[in-house]
Amino acid sequence: MKKKVVFLIRDLNYGGAQRQLVTLVKALHQEDCFDVTVLHFYGGGSLLKDMIDRGIPTISLEKQERWDVLGFFGRLFGHLKRIQPDVLHGYLGESNIVTMFLKPLFPSTRIIWGIRGSNTPSDRYGWLGSILSQLERLLSSFTDLIVVNSHTGKADYVNQGFASDKMVVISNGIDTERFGPDSEAGAKVRSEWGISPNTILIGLVGRLNCMKDHPTFVNAAALLSKEREDVRFVCVGVGDENYAKKLYQLTDDLGIAEKIIWAGGRSDMPAVFNALNIACSSSSDGEGFPNVVGEAMACGVPCVVTDVGDSAWIVGDKGVVVPPKNPEALKTAINELIDKTNLDDYNPQEIRQHIVEQFSVRKLVLKTKAALLGESYV
Repeated sequence: MKKKVVFLIRDLNYGGAQRQLVTLVKALHQEDCFDVTVLHFYGGGSLLKDMIDRGIPTISLEKQERWDVLGFFGRLFGHLKRIQPDVLHGYLGESNIVTMFLKPLFPSTRIIWGIRGSNTPSDRYGWLGSILSQLERLLSSFTDLIVVNSHTGKADYVNQGFASDKMVVISNGIDTERFGPDSEAGAKVRSEWGISPNTILIGLVGRLNCMKDHPTFVNAAALLSKEREDVRFVCVGVGDENYAKKLYQLTDDLGIAEKIIWAGGRSDMPAVFNALNIACSSSSDGEGFPNVVGEAMACGVPCVVTDVGDSAWIVGDKGVVVPPKNPEALKTAINELIDKTNLDDYNPQEIRQHIVEQFSVRKLVLKTKAALLGESYV
C-alpha cells in the first residue's frame, strides 16, 4: 500500500527552498510507494503551475494574512482529516511549528521537519521571527525526524540546542537534465544584454536580500573594473525595494553603473547561467545549500563563493572559496579564476560531472525516500 505523504510549506513563490521542494515532489510523484500532496498556506505562486501540470495534488489553505489563525487551522485540519497522511513533512520554520500543534490530533502520523539555511542572525526577521526561532528550537525534540539540507546547518542548529539525535543531512538535488551546457541559449541572453563574445560576464544570481550581500559583489566589481576593461557584471533576482535602491545608489557612487546589469527576475535560468563566464555567491550568512551554485556548475560554469553554508563543500576543487564580506578577496579570486579559465585549468565538463556525481536528484530522492519510510539512509 502506498504511503500518504503531505508536504506543508508557506508558499510556492520562486525561492530556493520552494524550488527544491518542487524538484523533490515531482520526483517522488514518480515513485510507486508514495501518494504525495502539497499544502501551502497562501494561494498562487509562480511554481504552482508546474506541479498542477504534473498532476500533483496541490491545495491552498487560503490563509488571508498573518493573524488568520483559527480559520487557517480549521481548513488545515479538515484536509489532513480527509487525507489521513502517514507522514506530515514541514518545510521551513513556520510549517515545522504548525506540525507540532497537529501532532496530538494525528498520533499515528510521522512528523518530519525540513530545515534550511545556517547561521542566520536572530534578529534578521524581527521580533516575531526571533520568537518563532526559539519556539522551533524548543519543539524540535518532539518531532520524529529533522532533515537538514547542509552539514553547516546541522552543526549550527545543534549548537542552538536542537535535538541532534533527530537530525539527518540530505543535500539538495540539482536537476542536471534541466541545467546543462547550452551555448546557443547563453548567447541569446548575452545578446539581449548587449554583451559581446569577448567580454567576460560575471554574475550573481539570488534574491535581493541582505544575506546575499550584494554590496560586497558590487564593491568587488568596482575594484576589478579598475584593473580590467573586458569585464561586465549582472545581478539576477528580485526582492526588497529599499535594498535594491541602496544597491543602485552604490553602483552610482562607485562609478560603475554602466558596468552592472540589474536583470530582475528570470524564468530561463539555464540560459542565464550559460550566459555567464563566472558565477559568484557573495552571501554573508544564512545559506545552507545554495542551489544557484550547483545549478551554475551543472551548466559547466566555474564559481567563486564565500565560505558560507556548504558552498565550499559544493564547489570542492572545481571553484574558488573566499571569506565573506571581503570585496578585495572576492575581486582577487575572480581575477585569478579568469586567468585560470583562460588557461583551461577549469574544464566545463569536469565542473558539471562533479555535480552529476555528488548532487543528483536521484540521490536526493533515494535519501528522502528512506527518511519518509523510516529506513536507514546512506
